Amino acid sequence: MAWLGWIRRLFGRKTAADRVRRRQQQDSVCPRCGCRLRSNRARQCLSCGAAWHRLDDSAALSSRRRLADEWQFTPRDGSAPLTPAGARLLETSWGPELLPPASLREALDLGALAPPISGKGRRSTRTHKVEKPKSAKKRPAPTASHSEDSAAPAKPTVRRQPGWLYLGRGVSRHLSECVSDTARLAELKLPVLHTPDDVAAAIGMEPRRLRWLCWHTAATQRPHYVAFEVAKRSGGTRQLAAPHKQLKQCQQWILRNVLDRVSTHDAAHGFVRGRSTLTNAQGHVAQDVVANLDLKDFFPSITLPRVVGIFRGLGYSPAVATVLGLLCTECPRRKLELAGRTWHVATGPRALPQGACTSPALSNLAARRLDRRLAGLAQKLGWRYSRYADDLTFSTSTAANRTAYLMAMARRIAVEEDFEVNEAKTRVLRQNASQRVTGVVVNRRTGVPRKLVRRVRAILHQAQHTGLAAQNRDGRPDFRRWLEGTVAYIAMVNPQQAAPLQQALAQVKAAEQAA
Repeated sequence: MAWLGWIRRLFGRKTAADRVRRRQQQDSVCPRCGCRLRSNRARQCLSCGAAWHRLDDSAALSSRRRLADEWQFTPRDGSAPLTPAGARLLETSWGPELLPPASLREALDLGALAPPISGKGRRSTRTHKVEKPKSAKKRPAPTASHSEDSAAPAKPTVRRQPGWLYLGRGVSRHLSECVSDTARLAELKLPVLHTPDDVAAAIGMEPRRLRWLCWHTAATQRPHYVAFEVAKRSGGTRQLAAPHKQLKQCQQWILRNVLDRVSTHDAAHGFVRGRSTLTNAQGHVAQDVVANLDLKDFFPSITLPRVVGIFRGLGYSPAVATVLGLLCTECPRRKLELAGRTWHVATGPRALPQGACTSPALSNLAARRLDRRLAGLAQKLGWRYSRYADDLTFSTSTAANRTAYLMAMARRIAVEEDFEVNEAKTRVLRQNASQRVTGVVVNRRTGVPRKLVRRVRAILHQAQHTGLAAQNRDGRPDFRRWLEGTVAYIAMVNPQQAAPLQQALAQVKAAEQAA
């Protein structure tokens, strides 16, 4: 019975035929616009109106084989442009040794394709036929007069610029969708951009140069970032990546004209103008319990799909969001030597680099939903919540008995928002210990740890007799400015605590000028 077979397919174990059928249905896309079809037997796309047919009416093949087998594509109007799906399928269907990626893009723009490689592993050796539009002019037959001119050197042909429909494997899926939400952009007072060419014009850069900055590749000899490492105070090293001049120019434009105009959550204090570690700590002063959590690999966990989703949420088209996301992300890379050449090979997915000016603002926008959920949880349980970059802080003076439940729910919410809590840096501090929030002591009032204050006081006391240069025991390159900055930081956190230190520093400066 039909209903019994339907129940078996719905609740029963999937067979190999069902998995193959499902895969074929998922792989069925339109060769012209890249939209997914209703089934692998469809003969016309309902989105763009393109129609195609097969020479024989046997069982339908997958979309990967359509472009390399005997399918003939008939565009509705003019020559069919290269779509992300078509470029991706052609790369997997044609041999790289016969048709390199650069030649492939050039050939696709000109409407010509080289024959596929014949041999073992190829399902078909027939050439891909593309019907030319009827309006195309035929080249006249050569005559005797033209034969004399054949010996003359031919004029160099102008190479056509490749389109924006392919920027690398795995990132070109929605580059053909160029419709932005103008109402949403007007509401947020953001520049209206529909196509990648609009982005290039707004930044003031040639489209060819911007396309090169957006190009995604797994291995390159000329990366767009300079990678270096710095030491952490807690031990180990931190890898930073500084963008080159042209990419930095694009990122600064995105920061000024797009990201700075979008508001963040009230609980976010890091990378926000007018806020600092002091404002983050002031909301947790004189509380019975202070809980600190740290998000592990905060910037690397915000990958390209999340960044593209942020720009699409602002109202930009998928094509513009993809271009902006590629400009703001980069793969972690490792330097390798191969055949006398230096290659920078990707070791992970594209994510926010630590060193780009757009990474802090994008991290706050990526954590907006996390802030809303944690702020609502804290308010419901009688706690306070704030976040500075990857440091999450909770405090309470009335609901200390809900600490374990709060910590468990905070971990669960962080995992649901695609973040991970670093258990090694999780702390629950009470009044009998030094309660610190982003380096600021908040037991009774905001202050600096006593160890730092006593150290600065001892340096200033000894400097009155031996001078500042003799007190530079750590070998700092500019010891005077480090000391002045430390005293200024203590004055910002607690002016009463810094008053005697400022007076001693003024005496040391006066003694050096008199000498």
